Amino acid sequence: MKKFINAFDYASDICNSMGKGILLTTKVEGQVNTMTIGWGMVGIEWGKPIFIALVRESRHTKSLLDTNGEFTVNIPYGELDNRILGFCGTKSGRDIDKIKELGLTLVEPESISVPGIRELPLTLECKVLYRQEQDLSQIPENILQRYYPQDVDGSHPGSNRDYHIAYYGEILNAYLITDLISAPLSFLRGAVLFYIYISGFI
Repeated sequence: MKKFINAFDYASDICNSMGKGILLTTKVEGQVNTMTIGWGMVGIEWGKPIFIALVRESRHTKSLLDTNGEFTVNIPYGELDNRILGFCGTKSGRDIDKIKELGLTLVEPESISVPGIRELPLTLECKVLYRQEQDLSQIPENILQRYYPQDVDGSHPGSNRDYHIAYYGEILNAYLITDLISAPLSFLRGAVLFYIYISGFI
């Protein structure tokens, strides 16, 4: 089940979560891939709600976005197994099926081809409207040295020599994935007892 929301009502949740990491999910030819990101922006451009995802040039996700310009942004909301973000931020979809390895639960999308992920229930469905390569001449030298060290290979999961491409995705849908199965056991037990009580069995 899904609870549809206004993405901007949850802007603080989205931005606060980026400090620890959120997921950017793509899909091409039936293959779903997800990657941890820590940089992004929520706002309005061209009169449309936009999520801007920044992806380094060497990432597998870049090639997938360039093939299918649709993506979901998957944000933790409640409890989360922290190994999900660590795994998706250090492993490449070129080498491994991260969805299968982590046992993540895919949820059918509403308007695009890319699914949501139940374990990270706050979801934005986005379609790329515009992509922009960074203008290196406009980046301050101290930022270049810190985030784009030219002596670090692009395969490194952290700061490296590869620059970012900004993908401007129009937010077509925003929702929370809700599922009774994921409710706390104490809540489920209480719900069952209440049902038994009103049915006259106790």
